[in-house]
Amino acid sequence: MNEVIGSHDVLLVTLDTLRYDVAAELAAAGGTPTLAGLLPGGRWERRHTPGSFTYAAHAAMLAGFLPTPASPGPHPRLFAGSFPGSETTASGTWTFDAADLPSGLADAGYHTVCVGGVGFFNKLTPLGSALPSLFAESHWEPEFGVADPDSLPNQIDRVASVMDRLPAGRRLFLLLNVGALHQPNWFYLDGATRAHGDTRASHAAALRHVDAHLGRLFDLMRRPCFVIVCSDHGTAYGEDGHTGHRIGHEVVWTVPYGEFVLS
Repeated sequence: MNEVIGSHDVLLVTLDTLRYDVAAELAAAGGTPTLAGLLPGGRWERRHTPGSFTYAAHAAMLAGFLPTPASPGPHPRLFAGSFPGSETTASGTWTFDAADLPSGLADAGYHTVCVGGVGFFNKLTPLGSALPSLFAESHWEPEFGVADPDSLPNQIDRVASVMDRLPAGRRLFLLLNVGALHQPNWFYLDGATRAHGDTRASHAAALRHVDAHLGRLFDLMRRPCFVIVCSDHGTAYGEDGHTGHRIGHEVVWTVPYGEFVLS
């Protein structure tokens, strides 16, 4: 990462609430061709999230603690704040002397931008402003929120305007929090109604919808661009009696992760 930072833009796409099992099944079945065409080997990496809900997971990721490979470690991190005794800071880790990654990248000359989706990015309350406040520029509109079926296309429209204004010589760090996977997602499944509610099948339908629009996002990015696409946490649809997240269940803690370079 010491060779990437300064020479590449950086894009972090968090597919909020996406389950690993659903993502892996769709990738294997050809249901997400955009992502499968960019992920190494066309497959998601199985990882563990640093937090079981959006705020906790993003606070950790934006401090450099990305989802951890689901295998025995230690696992060197891509980014790390200066911290004596860190066992996951290695020679390839880009380290920063700041409390969070956006501030560290800003110190390295990056323009930092957040385009939010779920409520923790809505800037309507002090809590909803905490994560966006880490960025030099942040955006949220009701049309980006989880209740709008066109939230992702609307967010990508805003990304396009950001890219149009970005000075040619300024590196970019962009966080796009995609809320389309989050509840409610019943409206992405053909034939479903509000009465049917959200299900694992509608979750999968939401991912197919997201994949159909991500190509436009990637086309907007300048080259070279280092891309991380991952979930912040999963969610339960009745497994062992559980519904939702912010719980210590396997379907919540296990998330899909991928990284690649657009060149």
